[in-house]
Amino acid sequence: MTTEIVRRSTAQRVRDTLERLVTERDVWLSTAHPAHGPHQVPLWFLWDGRAVWMCTSAASVTARNVRAQPRVRLALPDTFDVVLVQGEAQGVPARDVSAGAAQAFADKFGWDPRTEEDPFLYIRVVPGTVRAWRGERELSGRVVMRDGTWLA
Repeated sequence: MTTEIVRRSTAQRVRDTLERLVTERDVWLSTAHPAHGPHQVPLWFLWDGRAVWMCTSAASVTARNVRAQPRVRLALPDTFDVVLVQGEAQGVPARDVSAGAAQAFADKFGWDPRTEEDPFLYIRVVPGTVRAWRGERELSGRVVMRDGTWLA
């Protein structure tokens, strides 16, 4: 049995990244506020094939930061099989989110933020850049999406 890491092609990295976006539950969302600096939180997420959807309290620091500065970074929670997503976040109040996106989120997690007493904000991130790598051997060629286009 070998423990050697085999360098994946860009096409394989894209396939693996898309699979993880569908199957993973948690993502780290990094936001920043011009006056208050960086902020990072773990959130549940849904990949709809084009965008990542998350949800947070409308009064949270995360919601405030997204309104002030929509550039964000997402990271799947694995330090060996790294997936980093950069994009622009759009905050969508729960009352305004599309029924399809809200239902898909509720179906995945068994929780519907639209039914909560306090207001929630859905955060939609369309990836602009995605980086994916496993270990040092894959650092070269780690960009698998550029300007919103998958490279393979």
